[in-house]
Amino acid sequence: MNEYDSGSGGTPQKRNIQRSLDGKTQYLLNAEEQLLQSITSHVALPKVLNEICTALDFQIGNVVSLITLPGDDPSDLAAIAINAALFGLYTFCSEGVVSESDEVLGFLEMYCSVRRNPAAEEVQLIERAKCLAAIAIARHNETSDQHNGGGPRNPGARKRVLEWPTSRN
Repeated sequence: MNEYDSGSGGTPQKRNIQRSLDGKTQYLLNAEEQLLQSITSHVALPKVLNEICTALDFQIGNVVSLITLPGDDPSDLAAIAINAALFGLYTFCSEGVVSESDEVLGFLEMYCSVRRNPAAEEVQLIERAKCLAAIAIARHNETSDQHNGGGPRNPGARKRVLEWPTSRN
């Protein structure tokens, strides 16, 4: 395996692979350090979430990821699921992005061209991506609260799972 892979823009990115004491390989998102820098530098939330999805898609391969927020229009989210099905994509992963206090901050949706479940090392990557997304969303919410005088965030937060349409008519 080549330790360098092409990332966006054709520039080589070194794979971050760490060996644990028990000999198992732990994969970290290639762009994790850069993503954390973007979060702390207050880069716009949509850009950070897109960068998280891009890093996750690149690392896993053959998947398309999307992170949505609780306030996003449900009809837009349903349209995304319908369009994914029309393009022959299957749900690969659909999970909530939650804070340490179990507040729903967003949703990670992943689609794949092959009907399958994530492998163990892919689950680790997904968990890392959800953690980064939670940090980014929480930081964004804190900054928004400071500018808007406080108040509850995501009062109507809910968990959801996109369902595939039963027919493509």
